[in-house]
Amino acid sequence: MRHTKDLITNRKARHDYHIEETYEAGIVLTGTEVKSLREGRGNLKDSYAMINNGEIFLYNMHISAYDQGNRFNHDPTRTRKLLMHKREILKLFGYVKEKGYAIIPLRVYINERGKVKVELALAKGKKLHDKRRDIAKRDAERELRRAFKDSIIK
Repeated sequence: MRHTKDLITNRKARHDYHIEETYEAGIVLTGTEVKSLREGRGNLKDSYAMINNGEIFLYNMHISAYDQGNRFNHDPTRTRKLLMHKREILKLFGYVKEKGYAIIPLRVYINERGKVKVELALAKGKKLHDKRRDIAKRDAERELRRAFKDSIIK
């Protein structure tokens, strides 16, 4: 079992997208960015990854400025390079180009070796009726659990 510590998560991603596959990628960060992330001061809302010239980059990920950082502080929404194997990048590129998928980050975490990693998802956008169906299904399961719990207690 891997021991990881989630720094930030994209809670809206599973609501807005059908997740097909997930990938782990390293991320190029500065020192103040890592310190700010360890304090939990990041946001993945509206962030996405794109492939340019055989390299993959993360856009719109917001990492707040580090409080004790001085003039070496970072730009909060700068484009960040992701580190993946070339064959994984090419596979993702094929899906995104041909089949209309998007690459979105699900979470940023620290792995067991102390490295900051990003979990990326190959995702397809949900339609409004899909979202409604998921909400109805979740509500039905909640009611079932509640009814089952009440029957055990009595």
